[in-house]
Amino acid sequence: MTPDKTVKPGSLAAWVACARPKTWLIAVSPVLVGLLFALAETKTLDITTTAATLLIAVLMQVISNMENDAGYTKRNAERSTRKGLPRATANGWLTVKAVENAIRLLALVAVLDTAFLVYKGGWVFILICLASVIAAYCYMGGPRPIAYTPFGEAVVFIFFGITAVCGTFYLQTLSLNTEVVIASAALGLQAAAVLAVNNFRDLEHDASVGRKTLAVLLGHQGMLTAYRVLILAPYALIALLIAIEPSYWPCLLGAVTVFSALKLARDLGLKKGLELNDVMFGTIKLELRFAVCLMTGALVTFLLTNGF
Repeated sequence: MTPDKTVKPGSLAAWVACARPKTWLIAVSPVLVGLLFALAETKTLDITTTAATLLIAVLMQVISNMENDAGYTKRNAERSTRKGLPRATANGWLTVKAVENAIRLLALVAVLDTAFLVYKGGWVFILICLASVIAAYCYMGGPRPIAYTPFGEAVVFIFFGITAVCGTFYLQTLSLNTEVVIASAALGLQAAAVLAVNNFRDLEHDASVGRKTLAVLLGHQGMLTAYRVLILAPYALIALLIAIEPSYWPCLLGAVTVFSALKLARDLGLKKGLELNDVMFGTIKLELRFAVCLMTGALVTFLLTNGF
């Protein structure tokens, strides 16, 4: 592809493009959901653990973004047919070596942060951290990157839903319950929908460079169906959560986002090319609004059960 010269090499703008701060909210939102469900359960939060958990979520997201950026360039997997956001290394704004050095520095900070969380969470959290680090690296690293397989959406569901929410809850309570597992699955499905629309948009490009993503495997119509399931199933899970534990009825607030979900499910089948970026960003916004609704629901549950 032809390098984009609009950003000065080595500039702050180049590093912002590589780190993609707009994606950080996707990493932080499940942590916040886990924290507020823990508050509803235990009536208190450990502030130091809260800060360390939020930090590790952001660090892992940045490392993943940078590994993704550098990994595509090293594999020469960037083509002019790609419709996604520009990559810093592919455009010559940053060298692969500079990005890899930054990853090592951030990884060191992440290790120190993780050591504290392991101290708080015990051996269970050691397993969670190891699995998270391996998944972050293997998404674009290693001999067979996850990004080149049909398992990307499953990995996002596990680590941006189940692991992030339940891991956060566990660090605060040293336990799990059915309600938080259901909430984590609901949020994980919508997180997976973000990757699904991204892979739907890049289907032809990915097929041309040998990436066998879920979208390449299922084709346009199959991936359209998968996206609709991912984006709408969370509402059924919230109904299940309330049926199991009625005190969480304030989480019904999440239902107000269903109309946006239905519009996105329709738009994915109508829009083409760069217009699909609007659907992707709309899906990110939906996930964040849905997470805010779950947070609000858990907070109201806490307030009601404590006589406020």
